[in-house]
Amino acid sequence: MTKADNSSSPRAGGVAAAMSALVLAVLLAALDQTIVSTALPRIAEDLNGFDDIAWVSAAYLLASTAVTPLWGKLGDMFGRRPLYLASTSVFLIASVACGLAQNLAELVGARVLQGVGGGGMIVLTFALVGDIVAPSERGRYQGMFGSVYGVASIVGPLLGGVFTDQLSWRWAFLINLPVGIVALAIAARALPAATRGTRARVDYLGATVLAALATGLVLVTSFGERWGWGSPAIVGLIAATIVLAVLLVPVERHAAAPVLPPAMFASRTVVFSSLIAFFANAAMFSVLVYLPTYLQIVHGVSATLSGVHMLPLVAGLVVSQSLAGRWAAQVGRLRTILLAGLVANLAGLLLLGTIGAATNALVLSVYFLITGVGIGMVPMVVLTTVQNSVPAADLGAASAVVTFARSIGAAFGVAVFGTLLNTGF
Repeated sequence: MTKADNSSSPRAGGVAAAMSALVLAVLLAALDQTIVSTALPRIAEDLNGFDDIAWVSAAYLLASTAVTPLWGKLGDMFGRRPLYLASTSVFLIASVACGLAQNLAELVGARVLQGVGGGGMIVLTFALVGDIVAPSERGRYQGMFGSVYGVASIVGPLLGGVFTDQLSWRWAFLINLPVGIVALAIAARALPAATRGTRARVDYLGATVLAALATGLVLVTSFGERWGWGSPAIVGLIAATIVLAVLLVPVERHAAAPVLPPAMFASRTVVFSSLIAFFANAAMFSVLVYLPTYLQIVHGVSATLSGVHMLPLVAGLVVSQSLAGRWAAQVGRLRTILLAGLVANLAGLLLLGTIGAATNALVLSVYFLITGVGIGMVPMVVLTTVQNSVPAADLGAASAVVTFARSIGAAFGVAVFGTLLNTGF
């Protein structure tokens, strides 16, 4: 079990100031996963890039997923505060580049850089929470951050639509600058001073293999349906991904400071928690991405009204995250909370499977609320369980494993569900 120590206490302004900076970071990084979805048609029109517009979304997801384990490990080795400040700075610089892009190639390149920063912001934030608060309090704070992450992912498309219609799609990126500068200023003053772990040579080979593996997974899940699951490109990517997964094992076993410590995977807690995170996020993002589209097509509502229909889901997510966090802090029965969340999640998904054109708004709201409750309870418990099961020296790497599993799960869920919809399943 890890324990918070005094060396990781916030410096100026206390826990509240440190947490406010971290909340802003998670808000921005999560928003940028989905905020461009409603702006893509206008971006394609302005930059004359209809054929390759999907890369605007895929580039961010690909980069953020690929670098997550490396950011986590570097935080363990060199201290999380300077790396948090660096990743946030990279994210903000890239956001400006996105907003000023004059062609699609520039925008995609900037989105890659933005994903590099965003991936670091998310995993380092979750690890910093583990540094700042005691294990018994982690559930409460992780619940708060999980709520912010979930709500930001849901409202991102709505916010992107407002910026696109009322101002310009460029503001979907430029809005990050003022918010991010505030986060940086607070973080520089309030976050705990860096405490370095064991100094060792960075595992560049392991990081490269893992990044290539993540890239292959994201490309397969993002473009499998578009390119054709049996196409040479996808088959080749799948084969290469399998080879990289096999290669990663001996590479990490022989590394002095592996990005993914093999000993960590001897823990059933880490393995099962990562699997739960994968499938829970697959379900979550499938719902978040396709439910508004379903409402618009089947129920004939506008894009704005489809967002209004999602509010019960948002409410369920926020309330369940908060209550689960408090319950975890007071009672400490993480396994019970996790089981309750999984049951609610499954119940919500089964109920969503019964809706149709004749389902009235009240029934939809109840089903969405139940789904939100289930979606909200799981991520906080999974992350807290893993953080409480590993040594302090591996806190960043452990947080990265869960975050990595969630990212791959999101891409996998959206890809599989999209394929099922397009084939009329």
